[in-house]
Amino acid sequence: MPFQLRPYFPPVFSTPALENAPDAVFRPAPRDGVAPENFHAMSIFPEYFKIAGQWHLARESRMDCVAVWDRGRIDVREFRRLRQGDLVAVGRTEQGEEGILVHPDGFRERRVARDVFAFRQGRSRETAFSRDYDELYELLRHERDHGKVVWVMGPAFAFDHDARNAFSRLIAGGFVHAVLAGNALATHDLEAAYLNTALGQNIYTQESQPNGHYNHLDTINRVRLHGSIPAFLKAEQIENGILHTCERHGVPYILAGSIRDDGPLPPVLADVYAAQDAMRAEIRSATTVICMATALHTIAAGNMTPSYRVLADGTVRQVYFYCVDISEFAVNKLSDRGSLSARGIVTNVQDFIVHLSKELIQP
Repeated sequence: MPFQLRPYFPPVFSTPALENAPDAVFRPAPRDGVAPENFHAMSIFPEYFKIAGQWHLARESRMDCVAVWDRGRIDVREFRRLRQGDLVAVGRTEQGEEGILVHPDGFRERRVARDVFAFRQGRSRETAFSRDYDELYELLRHERDHGKVVWVMGPAFAFDHDARNAFSRLIAGGFVHAVLAGNALATHDLEAAYLNTALGQNIYTQESQPNGHYNHLDTINRVRLHGSIPAFLKAEQIENGILHTCERHGVPYILAGSIRDDGPLPPVLADVYAAQDAMRAEIRSATTVICMATALHTIAAGNMTPSYRVLADGTVRQVYFYCVDISEFAVNKLSDRGSLSARGIVTNVQDFIVHLSKELIQP
């Protein structure tokens, strides 16, 4: 049976509480970058605002941003994008009391009846993830043709020969529509392609090479000499790896810089807000996000990703969000930061991606 998205059930606006709800109040931003007092902060859930008696859904949302009424629509903006005079929604109730409705149960996810006291209700290294894998296989087959899958990646993949090859196969197979990462993932992937090492260790045997601690710096320096990653790949005749496969198949990759970066590589975005903008440009059309072995990038992507997407025809569909990490702390921290719809899988990400590739890419 083909994968079926859960239908969206909008609020019942004919209830007395919502029919009699007042219009939402919008107040002007007092200055650039500053919201008015009592501003309403957005969540990951669909949110509606009553304006002139009609309820309006924020079509593109983001956690911890504000709602601006602009040219007949709700525009969700970061504080840094506010301009003096922008009309910002105010009010901190969520059930229509102030014309603002947060709708957390629109997709009516299956809930299993549980005893008040029961064992193993969290998601940990002891959790059985067989069902999660089966659902993910079917989801990705659906999204390959009908959605957009964004992968948020830490550098762990580049340390392993099989993991690099497995993810490259997923890119070539159409299961990857954008990659969000940092300088480290790109550096070690290119080092692996150029010198067959990652941080000086052979990517298959894990044996350290003589003077190998120079390898990643030599790789960065060589890329900088050529001026860009595509030029490096061509000049050095690189024919393998994650970035090579992205370039070959036209898959965009965003490399967000950090204060610890070596080099960095030429395309790394050193301006944190430029990096945030570039990440959000990919996230805002994503329908599935899979984050692997990178706590900070995962939380950043989680903050940008609402639980829903409004398609071009007006259909509201669910956004699926996965966090894969060998650390239970990383998986659970995402929920602690507000990404309540995230599904966690506690496992080695290298094994995870090899397992995924074997199932999705048929010989």
